[in-house]
Amino acid sequence: MVRQILTRGDYPMRAISCTAPHELKLIEVPAPALQPGAVRVGIRHVGICGTDYHIFEGNFPYFEFPRIIGHELSGVVLDPNGSPLAKGDPVVINPYLNCGTCPACREGKTNCCETLKVIGVHADGGMADEVVMPAKNLFKAEGISLRDAAMVEFLGIGAHAVRRTELKPGARVLVVGSGPIGLGVAFFARIAGGDVTVIDAAPDKVTATRALGFETYTPAETEAAAFTARKASGFDAVFDCTGVIAVMNQSLFHVRNGGSYTLVGVIKGDLVWPDAEVHRRELTIRASRNGTDEDFLTVMAAMRAGKIPTDRLATHATTLERVSVDLPHWAKARDGLIKAIVTL
Repeated sequence: MVRQILTRGDYPMRAISCTAPHELKLIEVPAPALQPGAVRVGIRHVGICGTDYHIFEGNFPYFEFPRIIGHELSGVVLDPNGSPLAKGDPVVINPYLNCGTCPACREGKTNCCETLKVIGVHADGGMADEVVMPAKNLFKAEGISLRDAAMVEFLGIGAHAVRRTELKPGARVLVVGSGPIGLGVAFFARIAGGDVTVIDAAPDKVTATRALGFETYTPAETEAAAFTARKASGFDAVFDCTGVIAVMNQSLFHVRNGGSYTLVGVIKGDLVWPDAEVHRRELTIRASRNGTDEDFLTVMAAMRAGKIPTDRLATHATTLERVSVDLPHWAKARDGLIKAIVTL
């Protein structure tokens, strides 16, 4: 009978729904039905992403209200449904649903599938008691805690950006923006052997980033001799992690001749660069979106090796019962906030 109930998904569960801008509700909905090739997972931790704050504030594109939010997820298997996983296995959840057949997917670029859907953004997400996900979207969380497993997705974005940029050991790297995504880029650039410099405008982020061991400057300090010495003739690789269009337009000028500029942050609007400057420097300009299975595995290996100080990243905590109060508060008061984790 338990197996039948789990398969049918006809029992209630709790979830956090963003029903309208500036409106979060703890609701009760039917648990999702178990589909062929999918696995039922009991959610244990959910990271609150910058996307979630933008959704709450009503300024995230391609979002339709109401929707269950949450895409930085970890949990335990409730029903493996014939997959290689076993009941009780701890898992990291990849929230990117791809078609597997478009040209990008066939090349292994599942992160930019033509019909990509991210749960919690384009479809109902995992800030809930349970989710049902394709078995291929689950990674056994061996050797890492379930709390840390909920941070794999956002760190995977940084790992993917660094992998795409093909950093060489000793490369002079500039990361612009030290929110969670920027920190992920900085960590994996350092792991790749880069000499990493960071810029951020927020004093609390500058303090936190310096405490994590990165040479960090405010925009005003980039005129100082210390930054000028690090920049020399320009950085080998510059990563924008701000999603601020004025900054994205300006950061290109930190790249040395023959260097690369990777856009990790994204925003609606047009980037404007002088063509002659791009050609004179023969720059490589690339976008980086989400992450792939390879990046998830890279992050988990780095966590197991102790290369990511997860205790210092998980700065805030809440519960499913309190998130409708805490998330709106943190949307306005982010001093000292790196990553907030919801525990179920």
